[in-house]
Amino acid sequence: MRTLLLAGLVCITFTASAQKYKSNKSYVKFFSEATLEDIAAENKDGVSVIDLATGNVVFSIPIKSFEFEKSLMKEHFNEKYMESEKYPKAVFKGVIDNVTDQAGIQKVKAKGDMTIHGVTKKMEVEGEIDKTGDTVSLKTQFKVRLEDHKVKIPKLLWQNIAEVVEVTVDFEYKPIEQ
Repeated sequence: MRTLLLAGLVCITFTASAQKYKSNKSYVKFFSEATLEDIAAENKDGVSVIDLATGNVVFSIPIKSFEFEKSLMKEHFNEKYMESEKYPKAVFKGVIDNVTDQAGIQKVKAKGDMTIHGVTKKMEVEGEIDKTGDTVSLKTQFKVRLEDHKVKIPKLLWQNIAEVVEVTVDFEYKPIEQ
């Protein structure tokens, strides 16, 4: 399924060339700091494609792939909050304004649409791209307001889950083969 999704992203969004890259490693983490309990989860199943010539970037994160310290947290996350059967992935599609195909670390800003829980919102995030040889890495950290994506927190649990969640994204890319 992951390969099929990546192939679809590549075919729809990009044509192959030396400045286009697909992810070969991904790491996405979210952290919710709340009064009673901090909640963190990690996901290594995301897929992404980036074009350094145009700045186009897209990534897709399967919601069910988030791993939690406690299995009950994962169950509640998927069934009660994210409704992952109905909304199986989070997707960002955007353009990085000031990216080049030059080697080294670049501070960048991406603008685009983030879809979480079936709700799409405009988003602007800062991050960095590091190009070393034929490897490109993209790192960013941003905040997501759950209410903006209609993720409901039951009143009984308002002290357990923060209204704003911090998201860390780290993708490593290799050139797309022609």
